[in-house]
Amino acid sequence: MIQPNTNYCESLTSYKRWKTREVKVGNVPLGGDNPIRIQSMTTTDTMNTIATVEQTIRMVNAGCEYVRITAPSINEANNLAEIKKELKKRGCNVPLIADIHFTPNAAEAAARIVEKVRVNPGNYADKKKFQQIEYTDAEYEAELERIRIKFTPLVNICKEYGTAMRIGTNHGSLSDRIMSRYGDTPLGMVESAFEFLRICEDLNYYDIVLSMKASNPQVMVQAYRMLVSRMKEAGMNYPLHLGVTEAGDGEDGRIKSALGIGALLEDGLGDTIRVSLTEEPEFEAPVAISLASRYEKRNEHLPIPAAKEICFNPYSYKRRETIAVINIGSGNVPVVAADFSSLQLNDYKALQTIGYYYSAETDKWNMTDYAADFIYAGDNFIPYELPGSLKVIYNYSTWKNFDNKTKGFPLYNLSEYKSAETKSQFLNFVSVDISNLDEVDVLKNAAKVVLVLHTNNLHGMAEQRRFLSELVKKEITLPVILKRSYDNIDSEKLMLYGSTDLGSLLIDGFGDGVWIEANNSGTVNPETVNRILFGILQAARLRISKTEYIACPSCGRTLFDLQEVTAKIRSRTSHLKGVKIAIMGCIVNGPGEMADADYGYVGSGLGKITLYKGKEVVKRSIDSELAVDALINLIKENGDWVEPIKN
Repeated sequence: MIQPNTNYCESLTSYKRWKTREVKVGNVPLGGDNPIRIQSMTTTDTMNTIATVEQTIRMVNAGCEYVRITAPSINEANNLAEIKKELKKRGCNVPLIADIHFTPNAAEAAARIVEKVRVNPGNYADKKKFQQIEYTDAEYEAELERIRIKFTPLVNICKEYGTAMRIGTNHGSLSDRIMSRYGDTPLGMVESAFEFLRICEDLNYYDIVLSMKASNPQVMVQAYRMLVSRMKEAGMNYPLHLGVTEAGDGEDGRIKSALGIGALLEDGLGDTIRVSLTEEPEFEAPVAISLASRYEKRNEHLPIPAAKEICFNPYSYKRRETIAVINIGSGNVPVVAADFSSLQLNDYKALQTIGYYYSAETDKWNMTDYAADFIYAGDNFIPYELPGSLKVIYNYSTWKNFDNKTKGFPLYNLSEYKSAETKSQFLNFVSVDISNLDEVDVLKNAAKVVLVLHTNNLHGMAEQRRFLSELVKKEITLPVILKRSYDNIDSEKLMLYGSTDLGSLLIDGFGDGVWIEANNSGTVNPETVNRILFGILQAARLRISKTEYIACPSCGRTLFDLQEVTAKIRSRTSHLKGVKIAIMGCIVNGPGEMADADYGYVGSGLGKITLYKGKEVVKRSIDSELAVDALINLIKENGDWVEPIKN
């Protein structure tokens, strides 16, 4: 039985936001009893006052309550005053946040102008050298004193001017000192922030917001939880800024962001959100608003039985131990179920939407990397032979009447299963929900059974987690497919809600398969649902079905057109299943922020690109016109290239 410290949230079964201290950011306070605030970051050159002002106004009109602007040097920091002046002239009083890396003098100037400054403890007083150095306790303390001397002037200025501060740790830019002592871990991220936080408190400065960002949602969620736990132990309650850094664009960026941010919101954590997409910044706010608005009335959910014990470790991933039933559970990747119960399956072409293509010429099925594993037909009989890798689930009432019981597998409710005279000798699905919590003992020794866990609770993730914890407690090792149903929902919300609801459980080690039922009169098709499910599994790092792009969302430091270059690289490499490629606009978001990537494409000067293999520089200062080809050649040289299949 896992019994870690679980004080990272107020309750695992009853929704309640963690009450943080209020921090005033201009005239828009966050934390305390305030709503979850929405923010984003400009992508313009900070020295271009008019362009930055006009983009800021578009962001505010899209729903941003704070706007962050990069200040990479003293010149940009000073120009924030001109930006602020022009905004006021146009009737816009949105609080501004200066984003600082490497340059204490820029931070000190900006803190006299804007309402908030963001500093990265990994590079505010340190330059990343990727050196593995052993520090004695005395050497470590000397380093902390060096930081204190560099950081104290900024703290004093913030106190004098009433400026708030975000201490924003990023997974990929931890200092060599932190890396040497704590490693590339959530604990290292937390300690990195605490080094600076202790200095602030020693100087009686408390207008602080904290963040723990990573491009890997699992690492990000664990770090935030650990941060809250450590704060509670220390009697602290600083507000949290939530975000998954370098999430990318399109569906991938939204799914990854929703998985990480949503998992924390589900447990009542988070006071302000920034969704980082490689798109125009005004497109970020509506996504963040969709995520945050789900929790406005979440406390009205149906009650969930309280849990006396916690049966997962919120700070370290471990998949729930299960037996294997055919290809479900144990060491198998989570399966994907496609719901066709309300659709006609008379034509095999319907299966193209879930990754299966039949060739009449060769009489063979071809499948894509997004091919679903199961299809739920309900009471609809499929009149043609299916590909061998695709298995069918029928309602028990229909399946039991088949002469050939090997044509598919039955889905029972629990009472049907207990009384059924006929069961499949290979695989039986049993649908359960929280109402069956006290009956699960009857399944402990069931043979060839996979549970389908569903919920109708507004706080459904917590309800399903409660049921799964009971299985762990009672040592019931049957595999579980996580099922969620959504009514009258568009594809954007389905993407965000599904990623939150299923992904939150997956990154905590729960779930051997995923299943979404979308009841919306055809506005969301099976192809969309199937693609989202595979995207959720990829974002949770549990089933890799495509190339992953770790792309920063662009800012005024960016040295090339990120959207254009990302699209160009994607068009050349999207067939490289499992390869992670980082596309970073500048060195700030370079080797550190792409810590998780196999290859990196980083702006290193106007018209110049540096290529990385992992964290190592391979080629410097390549002309941008030649850089994409050079990246392809680098991938080939390292044996990760395969030729795309021609249709």
